[in-house]
Amino acid sequence: MRIGKGKKRRLLVAKSDYRVELVSKDQCADLLKNHHYLSRISKGFKSKKNYGLHFGSQVVGVCIFTGWPVPELLTGCFGLPRNQQDGFWELSRLVLDPDHQGAEHNLASWFVSKSISALKMANNVRCILSYADDGFHKGTVYAACNFKYYGLSAEKKDFWFKEADGSFKKHSRGPVKGRCGEWRPRNRKHRFLIINDKNLACKWVEKRWRGTE
Repeated sequence: MRIGKGKKRRLLVAKSDYRVELVSKDQCADLLKNHHYLSRISKGFKSKKNYGLHFGSQVVGVCIFTGWPVPELLTGCFGLPRNQQDGFWELSRLVLDPDHQGAEHNLASWFVSKSISALKMANNVRCILSYADDGFHKGTVYAACNFKYYGLSAEKKDFWFKEADGSFKKHSRGPVKGRCGEWRPRNRKHRFLIINDKNLACKWVEKRWRGTE
């Protein structure tokens, strides 16, 4: 690894400087807190199969795979009952240290592809879902990794509680009746799928992805 000359002292690296290995939830926490946009909205994150992008002794990227958010989503997408939903994964968090992302061309898509390959080698993987929050990005990295695009999620709203200091906090679960706060439109999400099981018939309509990032 070298340091480039210039005001920003850019890292000069190659993909051979990196390796992809499983990491713990604790090893993911700082990167997500410091560099992932959802950390400004939601507290905490789910963890199941976590792949880290290692640069020497540092973890400079994280790719987290979990189950699909709710069983009803799989029913709507593939018509599958709850007892037939094994092997479905969501790429629920992806983050890279911006210094490394900017230093090596296509590092994000390379990392995602390597993580997916590792997941498939050790697990039953029938399908992988990933979302791109329209308020922050369009999913360029998923399109580059051969995910197919299935348009935007349905329009929904979230309830935000009003705190004593006048700030607002997004509601996660439980009743909201009688609580002080307001309903706000939720950012719609771009939906991406990789379908490995050729017996699956997706009910969502595939669309042409038009990235504008």
